[in-house]
Amino acid sequence: MKTITLDVSELVWADFQRYAREQDRPTSELLREAMELYRQSRIRPPRSLRDLKPSSLGAVLQPWSGWGELLEGLLEPLDPRD
Repeated sequence: MKTITLDVSELVWADFQRYAREQDRPTSELLREAMELYRQSRIRPPRSLRDLKPSSLGAVLQPWSGWGELLEGLLEPLDPRD
């Protein structure tokens, strides 16, 4: 774990100390938790499939024939020789 020095306003520090006492937790633990929450929401936010941009995979090889053919292909047993 890395030790750091951090300058904060007296008001912010007092709020963290008061809250830490109320929660029976060390102030440093609250600050680490706050930093981790910030990191997760701003620096490394979770990505969703909705965030991905579509990309082209080339021309259509075979026209869509419906769900039946797709499901049939998924349910076929695998050939161990493949």
